[in-house]
Amino acid sequence: MANTIRLTMAQALTRFLAKQMTVIDGEKLPLFGGVWAIFGHGNVAGIGEALYQVRDTLPTFRAHNEQAMAHSAIAYAKAHFRSRMMVATTSIGPGALNMVTAAALAHVNRLPVLFLPGDVFANRIPDPVLQQAEDFGDGTVTVNDCFRPVSRYFDRIARPEQIIPALARAMQVLTDPAECGPVTLALCQDVQAEAYDYPESFFDERIWTPRRPRPDRDELAAAAAALKAAKKPLIVAGGGVLYSRASEELAKFSAATGIPVSETQGGKSSLPDDDALNMAAVGVTGTSAANRLAEEADVVLAVGTRLQDFTTGSWSLFKAEGNTIIGLNVQAFDAGKHRALPLVADAREGLAELGTAIGGYKAPGAWTESAKAGKTAWQGDAAKVTAATNAALPSDGQVIGAVQRALGKEVVLLHAAGGLPGELHKLWQAGAPGSYHAEYGFSCMGYEIAGGLGVKMARPDKEVVVMVGDGSYLMLNSEIATSIMLGLKLTVVLLDNRGYGCINRLQMATGGANFNNLLKDARHEVLPEVDFAAHAASMGAVSDKAASIADLEAALSRAKGNDRTTVVVIETDPLISTEAGGTWWDVAVPEVSERVEVNAARKGYEQAVKRQRVGN
Repeated sequence: MANTIRLTMAQALTRFLAKQMTVIDGEKLPLFGGVWAIFGHGNVAGIGEALYQVRDTLPTFRAHNEQAMAHSAIAYAKAHFRSRMMVATTSIGPGALNMVTAAALAHVNRLPVLFLPGDVFANRIPDPVLQQAEDFGDGTVTVNDCFRPVSRYFDRIARPEQIIPALARAMQVLTDPAECGPVTLALCQDVQAEAYDYPESFFDERIWTPRRPRPDRDELAAAAAALKAAKKPLIVAGGGVLYSRASEELAKFSAATGIPVSETQGGKSSLPDDDALNMAAVGVTGTSAANRLAEEADVVLAVGTRLQDFTTGSWSLFKAEGNTIIGLNVQAFDAGKHRALPLVADAREGLAELGTAIGGYKAPGAWTESAKAGKTAWQGDAAKVTAATNAALPSDGQVIGAVQRALGKEVVLLHAAGGLPGELHKLWQAGAPGSYHAEYGFSCMGYEIAGGLGVKMARPDKEVVVMVGDGSYLMLNSEIATSIMLGLKLTVVLLDNRGYGCINRLQMATGGANFNNLLKDARHEVLPEVDFAAHAASMGAVSDKAASIADLEAALSRAKGNDRTTVVVIETDPLISTEAGGTWWDVAVPEVSERVEVNAARKGYEQAVKRQRVGN
């Protein structure tokens, strides 16, 4: 008879989580870095009491917003290249639903996080409880069912023993490189407090290390044959390169073959910016160096990328006749996109074996040298865009240049939605792997400050710089206060262009009138004048407002010596973006309109869609 220990379901859950470990660079560490918790009546008595018992081995962190704390958890996992992760727990109702947006972000970006929202009573006797949303036709539905489409695995724990198989499945998903993503275990309120005789073996320590699948021999042979025949090959490096810790193998592969490398938003920093064969950003927000090669490439080796529309120019960028894509990806779903030759494997292992399979293949010298010349030309264009000026309202590019000059390449730079991703993807010069942290899979406004906090928790030895627009800042800034509370310093550069400047530019580009994006074009009785520096200071941050690019550089230099989160505000021009580089993006323009500008834009759109690559 197996030995057992009597615990509540919540106690068993937290004790189990505290026993899951991983090994990084030879050091054994807890797999879960902690639990973000905002307590309510649906989790304070059960999960709350259980977390208190393990507070020394599984620390609990209090946040100010449920979505934000989930963003922090997700950023923590991304900063650890998915080798460590966090948990987020709330009560049922608005607290739980606040995390659904974050769950979608993790799902899109293939990042692990464990969500533990409270749920209704399994016995249903108190129904409807506070915050319970009743379905008139289905007694089994709760608000937590909203997590189903944005979770890799979903379960509702309605009996205490169900947590045993549920956690087994959850751990498989959270640690699997192909299936990796958010897991939701909805915890019925009464069941959290119910006891069960759990086998002691359930709480044995377990070490989880990344699985590294090697390529199928036939797929490897087909990919090698295609690459060996290439006259104009190009590598597209995605986030999978970083998650696999394959940067060194990628650099070795590129140097040996002379194949230039381009980077997606998720893959940027796979190679250092100063690598001679790193053409940097590709796609809609790409450099002219990378995009010219993408247009001409006869073989594209896509490593660890989802090939989303910003990477492919809505599938209009790879336009060479007979172009072949090799999809080197741990997830078969991604490896075979758009009739690609699939090479299903871990990025590091796949690159190593492909390098061996192609023998001494080298790209034609003229192609490699042409790539290097294109990079030199791009660097000249970028330097002009980022140079300091005395403009009353500087561009985003000029602000980026100032941040780079003041803080260098060794910081971890984080950003998300709006106009900044387009400019930073092109212009930021990344150093070490993971030093560029973009959330552009879900392009979620509000991720920035919370995400910065998660990165700082994962990499406390690094200076973490968050660049954020006023729109995102106003949506979700509460974790500035959390960063102060936890003693985790961020440097936040807030670009105030008085509205949603990126979407305003898109509105204009598609023939629309300036409407409802910039504050001055939205319905108002009084035009807002937000004092962002004062607001940040009210939460405990050191704050400053820069009147010029020179002021910004000076403020950032001072920020290095500050002992807590610092917010530096600068007003910027909402209409300026970098014209160099980039490519077309499919944004459907109305077929008919009263505006002549829209009709003209529609004609251009109809010509552009003819260049799209059709297929799945």
